[in-house]
Amino acid sequence: MTIENISSTKSFAGWHKQYYHQSGVLNCQMRFAIYLPPQASERKVPVLYWLSGLTCTDENFMQKAGAMRIAAELGIAIVAPDTSPRGQGVADDPSESYDLGLGAGFYLNATQAPWREHYQMYDYVVQELPELIEQHFPVSNVRAIAGHSMGGHGALVAGLRNPERYQSISAFSPIVNPINCPWGHKAFLNYLGKNRDSWMQYDACELMKASSSDIPVLVDQGTSDNFLEEQLKPHALIEAAAINEYPLILRMQEGYDHSYYFIASFIEEHLRFHAKHMG
Repeated sequence: MTIENISSTKSFAGWHKQYYHQSGVLNCQMRFAIYLPPQASERKVPVLYWLSGLTCTDENFMQKAGAMRIAAELGIAIVAPDTSPRGQGVADDPSESYDLGLGAGFYLNATQAPWREHYQMYDYVVQELPELIEQHFPVSNVRAIAGHSMGGHGALVAGLRNPERYQSISAFSPIVNPINCPWGHKAFLNYLGKNRDSWMQYDACELMKASSSDIPVLVDQGTSDNFLEEQLKPHALIEAAAINEYPLILRMQEGYDHSYYFIASFIEEHLRFHAKHMG
């Protein structure tokens, strides 16, 4: 697998870089960003995979979260993929809505036409991208995964389904119960079809209820989030964890909204949480 560097910027004695590569899983060209801390010049470092939310690209987190200073201190690489396949021939919602199609891959493997040809974001994030990163960069196979909103949903699903691949999971404002919210209904019906049984494998609440692992999970949710009650439903994840006695840490943060101001306020705590579990 080859990669093409398109930008390289020094930051906190490390490097933020962007790359293109041809994805065999998604059948299109993809872009990702990576932050390599200064320690990566001397040894392999662990990696945090960050999954962004609806409408985002690889750039939102890297530019707005303020994560590089702490990542440089802790010696953690950060990888941020795009949120969907893109390019000529990739299906998009004809109505150009923000919550389906381009920028809205939902980190699942689509089974329905026309989406299934390209929208295999679950396999891309869990398998193909880490293989690419570990092939080309001085990183180890010690991984954590985190995300925001749709990306928080993706991080929880990927981590809970693959606890052997990750040391820890965290999320900001995640969609925790997509089978019971409008964003999830729209995405799952289009990408996965009408059989709701197939939706369960991409629902964090259902996965947490059935989990036999105890991979550490940290979730932060703002109390002033406009999407709190209709789309995000953090209480459902609390209830799911209680059913299974899962060691979930879910913190309601007073007055915070859905924005990157919220993420920037607590990203240091999330990075230190992952660093602790990465050893």
